Amino acid sequence: MIVRSLFILLLLPITAAGCGPTDDARKATGASTEKAPAATSEPPPYPGHDQSAPREAGPRVVFMGTSLTAGLGLRSTDEAFTARLQAIADSAAVPARIVNVGVSGETSAGGLRRIAWVVADTIDVLVLELGANDGMRGQDTEALAHNPEAIIDSTRAHWPAAEIVLAGMQAPPNLGARYTSAFRAVFPTVARKRRTVLVPFLLEGVAGVRTLNQEDGIHPTSEGHERIARTMWL
Repeated sequence: MIVRSLFILLLLPITAAGCGPTDDARKATGASTEKAPAATSEPPPYPGHDQSAPREAGPRVVFMGTSLTAGLGLRSTDEAFTARLQAIADSAAVPARIVNVGVSGETSAGGLRRIAWVVADTIDVLVLELGANDGMRGQDTEALAHNPEAIIDSTRAHWPAAEIVLAGMQAPPNLGARYTSAFRAVFPTVARKRRTVLVPFLLEGVAGVRTLNQEDGIHPTSEGHERIARTMWL
């Protein structure tokens, strides 16, 4: 399923279950009404960890990704597209708690290694932005497909009613047409196999636009992050 609007996506759990999933909503989807099992030991801290946040604040939307999500190179994390999405949601009176757990340099394998920490807190919506660094390094596309699938499976094992959003990426063209084509095909394939929402390309309208990217030509500027937020919301 291709959904470009986070606004519409957030209305789904709100309509079905109020502010966050309830037992009735879980029963309607055939999911377990039992709470996720408590961790046997305290997980290491990571950015965005807010287990004490009240459930009534709205669905907890977790963005797990790379430096693109983390907002590398910006003057403040408030300029990252995740923070801008939170501001847009607030102004539109859409209850949501957007949590940024992006890590600069993260690969899909790195994301898989830390997913146990991420699922320790409630997840109503998981937006998965991984793969850019895999592509930059020309890593195997079969491994790229396996890692997000395992992340999705782990998330659903802990939070069966969670909505999963997969953000598509593209590989640098200098890696050759065969690789870039195989890389690009990974995301719709995973989305179809795991029945997730698909955002075809996170950097649509931003990638390759000099004025919307920092000097490295890779990481968006503040204006670029604004464009990403508006694209995802609308």
